[in-house]
Amino acid sequence: MQTFQELVAEAEAAPTDGWDFAWFEGRATEERPSWGYARAMGERLAASDAALDIQTGGGEVLASARKLPKLTVATEGWPANVAKATALLHPRGAVVVAAPEDAPLPFGDEAFDLVVSRHPVTPHWTEITRVLQPGGTYFAQHVGPGSAFEIIEYFLGPQSAAGRGDRHPDRERAEAEAAGLRIADLRTARLRMEFHDIGAVVHFLRKVVWMVPGFTVDRYRSQLVRLHERIEAEGPFVAHSTRHLVEARKPRA
Repeated sequence: MQTFQELVAEAEAAPTDGWDFAWFEGRATEERPSWGYARAMGERLAASDAALDIQTGGGEVLASARKLPKLTVATEGWPANVAKATALLHPRGAVVVAAPEDAPLPFGDEAFDLVVSRHPVTPHWTEITRVLQPGGTYFAQHVGPGSAFEIIEYFLGPQSAAGRGDRHPDRERAEAEAAGLRIADLRTARLRMEFHDIGAVVHFLRKVVWMVPGFTVDRYRSQLVRLHERIEAEGPFVAHSTRHLVEARKPRA
């Protein structure tokens, strides 16, 4: 059995670029939503002529599609991910554009018939509407409210009710409709997560940096030691993620 120091050292040495979660194999698990986002996204991409993937990460989800449209563009804001996505997607004929997450999309009006995104930090509804062609579709999987709050509150303490309500699907529905989209499908899921060793916790917090802002092993060492002892004595640390599937359309003129 690996010691606390060994598990943490291994997690700190693991690369955090991209959204490939293969490192967690055998160390952490997360249920997947029943709707199968990647498969459903691939079906829509196969029927599209011009598609945009917003905040593509390392391009892994987009690259999983069997067929990409003739015009396929992806945006990403983190430089390490831009490089990884470029290497992965260019051979498929897709263009990767470096674009900050909070900036307007660097494309003309009505440029795409399909916009997709898996776990955008914030969906900018007016920009999504602007770049969609009339009759075009936004198809995405979003992180929902209170996602993984068990792990957030373990390190940061109780969070406000307002914080727990961030990214609520009802609020996003209202924002999308206010921007001119019509919601065709909105589904939610609460999914079990299990962390089987402290290394998995450390790697998760290094990779998903907004969960515990400013996380470092040194800063949270005492809490990590206690959590390590708890996992060793009681079994996996359990949390719950929330997700929602959004399909919205821009009305035809």
